[in-house]
Amino acid sequence: MATDAKKKTGGLLPAEPDEARNTPIRREELAVHRKPRGQIAEQFRSLRNSVHAMNPDGASHTLVMTSALRGEGKSVATLNLALALAELPGMEVLVLDCDLHGPSIEAYLGLPRRQGLTEVLGGTLPIGAAIRQTSVQGVSIMGAGALPRNPSELIGSERMRTVLNALRQRFTYVLIDTPQAMTISDASLLGAMADGILVVVRLGETPRHYVEQTINALEGLGGNILGTCLTGAAEEDTARGSGY
Repeated sequence: MATDAKKKTGGLLPAEPDEARNTPIRREELAVHRKPRGQIAEQFRSLRNSVHAMNPDGASHTLVMTSALRGEGKSVATLNLALALAELPGMEVLVLDCDLHGPSIEAYLGLPRRQGLTEVLGGTLPIGAAIRQTSVQGVSIMGAGALPRNPSELIGSERMRTVLNALRQRFTYVLIDTPQAMTISDASLLGAMADGILVVVRLGETPRHYVEQTINALEGLGGNILGTCLTGAAEEDTARGSGY
């Protein structure tokens, strides 16, 4: 029986109590936590302030984080923005790994992959059991879970919309990490459900016309583009960091 259950969940186990809470963040890329006085951290705080200023009524918001291509720093930007938001009083932030093709949020936090969004959408795991409080107060995650055969079918389902609405009731901000938008449709599907979209762009590597095509496609399907997050922009920095 246990073997059958494991097969149904892609070999992943449920999250262990306090596993994520007791795992310190070690990755240097997560600068808001690792180098809180550096320039990268300060620039993510500026991004946080801009995002928060667009929400003057303080309502809970869902925000899609995507990019045109792979390798633009999208997941790192998502986690740094979450860490910056959690510095504000009373904030509860969830990072939702909706990249059901190549999830990475748990890896950046030094966590083993556990059951998560796929199982929630499939009805085999309660939402509460998929949410994991990290070692940073106010920052929780929900991992992708097992990789499904057809991710877009799950992402575009009515159940996905229901899950996002439920998460909005629990968290001030839900940051949704998605695959690259040029080749995978999931970001467009989620963008139409979410309150806003941030497009991550790596300076000097992402062709401008790809960025324009991505933004046009997201807006054409009902997405609300809030702006772009530029990564890889080196700057003069007295705090000995490189800028975002």
